[in-house]
Amino acid sequence: TQRGFAHEVNFRGKPRVGTDFNFYLYGVNDRGRLTDSGERIKEGGFLINGSGRSVLGKGWTGAANINYLSTFLFRQAFTQSFNEAIFSAVNSDGHVQKSWDTYSFGVEFSRHQFFQSTLPDDQVVIRKTPSIDFHSRERRILGKVIPVWYSFDSSAGFHKRREPGFITRQFTDRLNFAPRVMAVLQWKGFSLAPSYTFHATHYGSRKDLSGSATATETAGRDLYRQAHDFGADLTMPSLERIFKGPKWLGTEVKHVIEPRVTFRHVSGIRNFREILRFDELDILTSTTEADVSLTNRLYAKRNGTVQEVLTWQVMQRRYFDPTFGGAVVDGSRNVFLSSTTLTGYSFIDRPRHYSPIISVLRAAPIQSASLEWRTDWDPLFKRITNSTVIADARIRQTFFGIGHNQVRGTPQVSPNANQLLLRGGIGAPGRRGWSAGYTGVYDFKEAKMQFATTEIILETRMDYYDPAHHTAANKLIDYEEAR
Repeated sequence: TQRGFAHEVNFRGKPRVGTDFNFYLYGVNDRGRLTDSGERIKEGGFLINGSGRSVLGKGWTGAANINYLSTFLFRQAFTQSFNEAIFSAVNSDGHVQKSWDTYSFGVEFSRHQFFQSTLPDDQVVIRKTPSIDFHSRERRILGKVIPVWYSFDSSAGFHKRREPGFITRQFTDRLNFAPRVMAVLQWKGFSLAPSYTFHATHYGSRKDLSGSATATETAGRDLYRQAHDFGADLTMPSLERIFKGPKWLGTEVKHVIEPRVTFRHVSGIRNFREILRFDELDILTSTTEADVSLTNRLYAKRNGTVQEVLTWQVMQRRYFDPTFGGAVVDGSRNVFLSSTTLTGYSFIDRPRHYSPIISVLRAAPIQSASLEWRTDWDPLFKRITNSTVIADARIRQTFFGIGHNQVRGTPQVSPNANQLLLRGGIGAPGRRGWSAGYTGVYDFKEAKMQFATTEIILETRMDYYDPAHHTAANKLIDYEEAR
């Protein structure tokens, strides 16, 4: 094009049974985007995607997924997908593992890159080179009177984290061992599952706070973290009732109400702000909390089969330690394991006695239509702070969808957002003939269309001659796609 040459390479192979790989490269030698002043702003770059897997024998398997992006500016300038344009993470990992009985052993290499903006160095890079993991899922050790299960997680590896204003050592060692014991007590429909986990983690380095809440460098001193994690999950008898359903839904409809209460107490973590952050293992905090959850389910009986057509879960978490053992930094965005397991949106920017009320609604009343609506209602602000809803439907060869995303929190936690998604089209992938589709995203906050794309596709079959059998075959070897 007038911007320059674009190069694309796609190479796939299957050298032997149980082994395959794929390599993809896309790049643009950009002459530059012409501005009104006559200056050209170059936005070129390249990306690499590679994947492969192999059965190595004797229970061993290997897999890799390699992704590299030269600059985030290149992705935003030349991608043809809205989702890809706003997706700022580039993840690569490779592992070799073996599983037997209840055990699993593996060696992993990974690199996670998170672009914060289009500026060259505004990114967070987390690397594991390598990490050795040894796990065991629940293994029954007692069962005559009370069933008891034992499991554990363990890992050892070298890690590195780099972000603007902060960088760890090239190889920061981390050792972790977490054995867990769980039992189940049942009585007249009630089920109580108490558990205890001992977390022991050693870090070869720590954040150098120097009297402040934030750190710009690491200290050479080791750090040892241990925590006692007590939990109890109480499942109560569900309430059920069967109704006569409408014709469009089914002959019978069953309504099920499932109440649940969970308690957790984690103690012993007093140096949270000094802990280096590499993954979810490092955001465990001291806490005393209880969850109350109520789930409604609707099942419909259609032609002799039962399908779940609606699920609505409402839950809230009560914090008896509002500072999480002193880990909360007032006025800043705090990300703890307790909050990430509850909702995908951050909400802790001060000591909290309770979480937002989380509502998750999923509905599929008919096979050709679905709805999902997630909301966070925060009693602290007395409003819905986060809401995401999307609905899709298909009528024969016509499909359409609508979605809306809104964020109304505090500036310290996340910027506000108000966006509308529209998509639709006609046709189906994998079928010969014409098809068309449209996707658009409108931003009410910016009062402009952020993204829009329209595609018209013609898919045909190819005929080929097989000289080995000397017959003309009308076999499908691939789809030719024209856009």
